[in-house]
Amino acid sequence: MSIEANKGIIRRFNVEVIQNGDRTAFEALVAPDFVNRSAPPGAPSGPESLWATFEHVLRPALSGLEVAIHDQIAEGDKVTTRKTISGTHTGPFVGVAPTGKAVSIDVIDVVRVRNGQYVEHWGVNTLPGVLAALKA
Repeated sequence: MSIEANKGIIRRFNVEVIQNGDRTAFEALVAPDFVNRSAPPGAPSGPESLWATFEHVLRPALSGLEVAIHDQIAEGDKVTTRKTISGTHTGPFVGVAPTGKAVSIDVIDVVRVRNGQYVEHWGVNTLPGVLAALKA
């Protein structure tokens, strides 16, 4: 696939899966052998753990969840994306009771794409700082 096509897959994933919670899109865009290279040591790193992060952690905690993509850089089969995931903290969030505060999590992801699907992911984000601020 072309670099532009790979970037489009990443944009589609961010809107349809993360923002909208579309399970059908998730199944179409994530390979069965997907590996999240940023999963904590000892934690599951396959497709279902990725889905659980969005469907059972982020989406229930943040109402009005939106993903804004700021930059994408691609080379070969990898796409790097700088984005912000935002919403209002209206549900329990990794042990933090709802605060009603606006939340913005800055993320940089690198995704390897094969045949139109996510096969590997590496990422860094500001979630630890966001959680600390919500607890304060």
